[in-house]
Amino acid sequence: MRIPVSWLAEHLELPEDTTAEAVADAFVRIGLEVEDLTPLTPVDGPLVVGRVAEVEELTEFKKPIRFCRVEVGEDDTGEQHLQGIVCGATNFAEGDLVVTALPGAVLPGGFEIGARKTYGRMSEGMICSMRELGLGDDHEGILVLPPGSADPGTEAAELLGLDDTVIELAVTPDRGYCFSVRGLARELSNAFDVPFGDPGNRPVPEDERESRPVRIDDPSACSRFVFRRVSGVDPTSPTPWWMRRRLSLAGIRSISLAVDVTNYVMLELGQPLHAWDATKLSGGVTVRRAAPGEKLTTLDDVQRSLDPDDIVICDDSGPVSLAGVMGGATTEIGDGTTDVLLEAANWDPKTIARMLRRHKLPSEAGKRFERTVDPAVAPAAAELAAQLLVRYGEATIEPGRTDVGEWSAPPPVTMPLALPDKVAGVRYERGVTARRLTQIGCRIEVSTSDSGIGLVTASPPSWRPDLGQPADLVEEVLRLEGYHTIPSVLPPAPAGRGLTPAQRRKRAVSRALAHDGYVEVLPFPFTGTEELGKLGLTEDDERRRDVSLVNPLESDRALMATTLLPGLIEAVQRNVARGQRDLGVFHIGQVVLPAEQRAAVPDVGVADRPSAQELAALQASLPEQPTHVGAVLVGQRERAGWWGTGREADWSDAVEAARTVARAANVELTVRKGERKPWHPGRCAELLAGDVVVGYAGELHPTVVEAFELPKRACAVELDLDALPLTEHRPAPAVSAYPPVLMDVALVVDDSVPSADLVETVRSGGGELLEDVRLFDVFTGQQVGDGKKSLAMALRFRAPDRTLKQDEATEARDRAVSTAKQRHGAVLRG
Repeated sequence: MRIPVSWLAEHLELPEDTTAEAVADAFVRIGLEVEDLTPLTPVDGPLVVGRVAEVEELTEFKKPIRFCRVEVGEDDTGEQHLQGIVCGATNFAEGDLVVTALPGAVLPGGFEIGARKTYGRMSEGMICSMRELGLGDDHEGILVLPPGSADPGTEAAELLGLDDTVIELAVTPDRGYCFSVRGLARELSNAFDVPFGDPGNRPVPEDERESRPVRIDDPSACSRFVFRRVSGVDPTSPTPWWMRRRLSLAGIRSISLAVDVTNYVMLELGQPLHAWDATKLSGGVTVRRAAPGEKLTTLDDVQRSLDPDDIVICDDSGPVSLAGVMGGATTEIGDGTTDVLLEAANWDPKTIARMLRRHKLPSEAGKRFERTVDPAVAPAAAELAAQLLVRYGEATIEPGRTDVGEWSAPPPVTMPLALPDKVAGVRYERGVTARRLTQIGCRIEVSTSDSGIGLVTASPPSWRPDLGQPADLVEEVLRLEGYHTIPSVLPPAPAGRGLTPAQRRKRAVSRALAHDGYVEVLPFPFTGTEELGKLGLTEDDERRRDVSLVNPLESDRALMATTLLPGLIEAVQRNVARGQRDLGVFHIGQVVLPAEQRAAVPDVGVADRPSAQELAALQASLPEQPTHVGAVLVGQRERAGWWGTGREADWSDAVEAARTVARAANVELTVRKGERKPWHPGRCAELLAGDVVVGYAGELHPTVVEAFELPKRACAVELDLDALPLTEHRPAPAVSAYPPVLMDVALVVDDSVPSADLVETVRSGGGELLEDVRLFDVFTGQQVGDGKKSLAMALRFRAPDRTLKQDEATEARDRAVSTAKQRHGAVLRG
């Protein structure tokens, strides 16, 4: 909302020394956001009102060029001094009053005006447009002042109001009344505690006759509809300069007197108006919902297909206006319109909001209707517009006024008088609550409860439907008293508390993965059915049991994530598309896993604290939300260079990432062959903590890689971090003083024996003296036989309390080999 400060001050008794900066500070103090404060730039040097005396058309040029003789004031002899000026605009004629910058003037932006020869003529100055004077963005023609505005030679700076400042405010959706001078001036009066003159509080003459009969078929769509008719409007009457200036500074272009008047009243009172050519309407008017298949050509000459949810205004010929959004072309005000029907209506905000988006027709009127317009101001707005047309358009107000519909003021709200003090923790002066609520327009009744507590009953005004509960009234009192008066006291932090064990584990896992070269990312927390389909998840997969959002940020991502993989894969896709083909990313976050049979969500009110049973029911209705850790890696895990050819990432790197997580969480993982989508069935590891499956790791299925356009052999791991046993792990270094005994052993087993199982068997068979087992080679070939493989392992033996003898280590090795032979049929390779 852009508005000049002078317009606001017109309805207030502000001290004379009040600056625009003070006004902006006052708005911020009472909770309105000031986006910009733009002082108008004064013109240095001579800027005067001129009268165009002669216009000579220079026809020898490709574009319109005119040489004008302009009267710019009397000379020493009392005669008008004529200044020759070359101008390319054509929207003025001889006798018009224009704003003229004479040589020596400096316009906004540092544009200096001098005398120079151009187009074969000596030009001594410039005839200015609105934009060149800093009064708006209108640059379609010269600023032509209304006849009689001033005499030639009059200083123009004061007439133009170049000492003004434009303030721009961001109005929140719940405060639609602030989309008007009326609402903003009322807020300023409360901030400065000065009297306020309500421009909407104007007398409306009683008249039982109707301007035109109106029937409202759907009261939910329209709560009030007012018609006021004026006739004899002079279509050539110009819009007065003061009105044009205010509209321009507010960002609205001047069109014609009738249209400008409706826009001015909208800015002044917050009630959008629509002007009809009364002669183009046939019969009575009906307000209803559109019928299926109906069409309407709007003022922008676009034929629009109407939706049954649309509100339309109809005459005997059918729809003639898209209510609250845009009028129809058949009843448009034209250059010769003299009979004007002024409409001031109140429409359902939600329906208007849907219509604006459905037809892609944002407008200043729609912006106000979708935020709620004061229904009580409609007759005053129509009357003000009619009087302005009478004053400046030589019109006559026709007898009668249509005023139909049913509306009601917001219901009263009762609260304890001391509630604002209790909420803010501040003891306000006596009477503050009643005074502040009165200032915002509420009617106040003070009473005492049966228990002796002082109560206040506030009846909100018609323009404040957002005041529906005691908390709303408390907010108004605190806001107007000033949030800065509420002390800011930090609660003391109790000693002895820090991160929980789960938080410490999460940080340890994050640091461990980052240390291993993975980059943490924050993917989009929602997903869609298309992404789950690309993962190859079948309809009976538990990860397909999702929770959908009521109002998603993106329509194709309306589901809470049941797995971290879609978000991680998207991050990899984005990096690969930008040329980064060797990378690993990870994320630690919650997923949502609803049960197959979902519990109903109880309806809990806000009047009282929920009971223990209600809280338990609420908790039971929530889906499980465990914390997962996931990682995706593509490309080379070991980079190529002068040191070697590098190594592509494979399933073993994904498994190692899982082990990294387990080590950071002080948990031992068991790795065995698994099968789960979206992993490759032959290159997927199932990860267990004890007997509980906590995740999977390996290469993604080729169809998944192709669907997401990932590099070949992309790998992924996902672990349920909450499923890992939570143990306190504060390791102390243990360095043995005794030397180890190192031995290698190669065992031949069937191809079907998992390598991890054989390593675990050797580890358990070696007993306490076997400190570490490391698999360093897997060999297949004729030397070991068909269907066989040879696994070479490095064994490290050590005794914690003595130097281990060679024969003790050999005995332990033999026990390990024997155990492998018993369980897997392993044979010691010669």
